[in-house]
Amino acid sequence: MINLTSWNSITRGHLGREWTDWFGGLTLTLEDNGETLLTGPVVDQAALYGLLRKVRDVGMSLLSVVCVKPDQAVALDVKQEKND
Repeated sequence: MINLTSWNSITRGHLGREWTDWFGGLTLTLEDNGETLLTGPVVDQAALYGLLRKVRDVGMSLLSVVCVKPDQAVALDVKQEKND
């Protein structure tokens, strides 16, 4: 069984929705303050490092990375749906 952990990453600047596939299907939420929130499950720490490399490769400034409980990730997804 694969144990998925959900993560929130905040970057400075907005990414377009076309980047969702490139970031492994993570949810991209564009915040009013100009930041992008990337949220979603990550299989393991190696996969998390891969996602962080992608943030670097795009040239975004990483502001934070936080492990979240599954119920917190669901609440963020609901917020995203309301913003769409």
